[in-house]
Amino acid sequence: MDTYAVGFARPDRWSHGHQPEQTHPWHAVEAHRPSSELDGEVELAVCGAIVQVWGSQRWERVGSGRTACPECRRVTAAAKPLTSAR
Repeated sequence: MDTYAVGFARPDRWSHGHQPEQTHPWHAVEAHRPSSELDGEVELAVCGAIVQVWGSQRWERVGSGRTACPECRRVTAAAKPLTSAR
């Protein structure tokens, strides 16, 4: 997957039994259609979290910040194609 939308783990979407760390609310969502069409939708992030997509945000920017989900960062970095060493 080359394109990711940005999802936000809203507190009202968190499970009462298991709340994720509030310090990492931003998640990557596989974008199989333009993120403008996903805006506001509730989707599954690449790490498995249920999030609401914020179509105005770019994962390339948000994913590099300190508030991005570490697992989403790891998965999306691994999905990037390797470049030639030549």
